[in-house]
Amino acid sequence: MPTLADIITVLDGWFDPVWAESWDAVGLVCGDPVEPVERMVLAVDAVPATVAETLATRSQLLFTHHPLLLSGVHGVPADDPKGALVHRLVTGAAALFVAHTNADVAEPGVSDALAGRLGLTGLRPLQALPGEPLDKLVVFVPRVDAQRLIDALAGAGAGALGDYDRCAWTTEGTGTFRPLTGATPAIGKVGRVEQVAETRVEMVVPPSRRAAVLAALRAAHPYEEPAFDLLAGVPLPSGRGTGRIGELAEPMTLRGFTARAAAQLPGTTWGVRAAGDPDRQVRTVAVCGGSGGSLAERARRAGADVYLTADLKHHAAVEAVTERGAGAMALVDVAHWASEAPWLDEVADRLRSQFGTTVEVRVSRRVTDPWTLHTPSPETSPKRT
Repeated sequence: MPTLADIITVLDGWFDPVWAESWDAVGLVCGDPVEPVERMVLAVDAVPATVAETLATRSQLLFTHHPLLLSGVHGVPADDPKGALVHRLVTGAAALFVAHTNADVAEPGVSDALAGRLGLTGLRPLQALPGEPLDKLVVFVPRVDAQRLIDALAGAGAGALGDYDRCAWTTEGTGTFRPLTGATPAIGKVGRVEQVAETRVEMVVPPSRRAAVLAALRAAHPYEEPAFDLLAGVPLPSGRGTGRIGELAEPMTLRGFTARAAAQLPGTTWGVRAAGDPDRQVRTVAVCGGSGGSLAERARRAGADVYLTADLKHHAAVEAVTERGAGAMALVDVAHWASEAPWLDEVADRLRSQFGTTVEVRVSRRVTDPWTLHTPSPETSPKRT
């Protein structure tokens, strides 16, 4: 049976805490990493209902998207609403773990799950983050030692590209040198020009692995003075970032797309509302799980016909749909909770694949959207001025 530490290692691998915003509060809130986890509950929010569900199912872990303690606290007394939840979890032998903005920018992350529910393909980040720059190592080695050197460099962290490792490019040539007095050559003699059949090996190196890779190079290379170049790389856009933009399989009207969103996303009192001409055709769609109003203009510039997110404000909506003329973009506003809940099912599937039957993974179906009442206006088609 895995421990809490085992599960945290996996989650941190998918949603690295270093990706979180500086103001965020992610990671382990309470719980002992050495304790075993047999059952866990996934939810958007840590609220009385989801804490109660965790304890009622005898789960040892509640994993949420939103932090319980986002603002700085100096204590968690039981007579404080949030402190009371921490006490209930601790006394119930349940841990609380959070992945928030680090999950928003992950690949796949919150917005990938949202886009998937809507049938979007060809996804790319709406606001891409730079990837880690990759240096390029070029080293010359006797041909008979090339594969052994590649193995050593790969073992130190060179040559990793996505889901592949030990990636290298090799070309054959002839190296020449003359050992001078004081040298102890592996090949040749002091004072005599030598020519050796050599292989040029090229591999990428993460900057964080420079020292380890160079140490491995010197240890594995047969020459006492190996010839190599290490060329610094520049950051390139990564697959990570906030929001996603993609394409529908076929164009549809804004009315039809809004109906699709209402049908595919979890139901809430808030429902789904749209701004723009109901009959306009949409195909390129941008989405952002959670409060994505700040990315509306970026979505428009990226060529989105419609942008779906949560918590849109009046003035931003007016600007998007009325003040851009031919470049106007439609908007679809959904409940914050509903835009993020689909991600829970994606994470649950990944956890089940990772841990099999050793951990029972449960997605809470409790609607923690705070809006509980919606009364439509008496006039269903108000005049527009």
